[in-house]
Amino acid sequence: GTRYPEILSAAAAGGARVVRASDEVVALLAESVTPQGLVGVSRLVTGGLDDVIALRPRLVSVLAQARDPGNVGTVIRASDAAGAEAVVVSKGSVDVHNGKCVRASAGSLFHLPITADVPMTEALPALRAQGLTLLAADGAGDVDLDAATDTGLLSRPVAWVFGNEARGLPEDVIGLVDEVVRVPLYGQAESLNLAAAAAVCLYATAHAQRQPGGCRR
Repeated sequence: GTRYPEILSAAAAGGARVVRASDEVVALLAESVTPQGLVGVSRLVTGGLDDVIALRPRLVSVLAQARDPGNVGTVIRASDAAGAEAVVVSKGSVDVHNGKCVRASAGSLFHLPITADVPMTEALPALRAQGLTLLAADGAGDVDLDAATDTGLLSRPVAWVFGNEARGLPEDVIGLVDEVVRVPLYGQAESLNLAAAAAVCLYATAHAQRQPGGCRR
């Protein structure tokens, strides 16, 4: 019998063309060791920076030269879950249409605007001009995330800047932000990976923005 009848019916009802293919063809298209048996084809999802600015966003994730597609997809997913309005991906980062990135986003790639291939020297000033505070997440930051929460820094509109998994944030990017914030480590772990640190920062901000005095109240 046909697998996933509910999904196929919904796709057909939504106007999608449904085509049956052999397991071998699906495996090649899915680029996965254990494909689930369904492959979707869509237009490219990225838009321009103007599309982000037009939203008057209060929470944006910015990925600066992030190269790991799994991490980038997970940050997009975390951004969506935390209620961010958009994700900006810099020049030199992985293509968000990479198969592993798409899978790691778990559908969030289609839920919020994604702007890609944007120079940081263009994106960050544009976001600041819209009233967003630019916060870079870095383990060597001067400001502790807890302190940023307590002082109300996270209550205002924020654009979080997350860097390369191995090299962190370039000095020229750090020079463009308002504050460099570190996630406190209370145990013996030396660091958090990019996706985990991003999720912590995004959720801390989402919570602060919804408290009395926050920008979403």
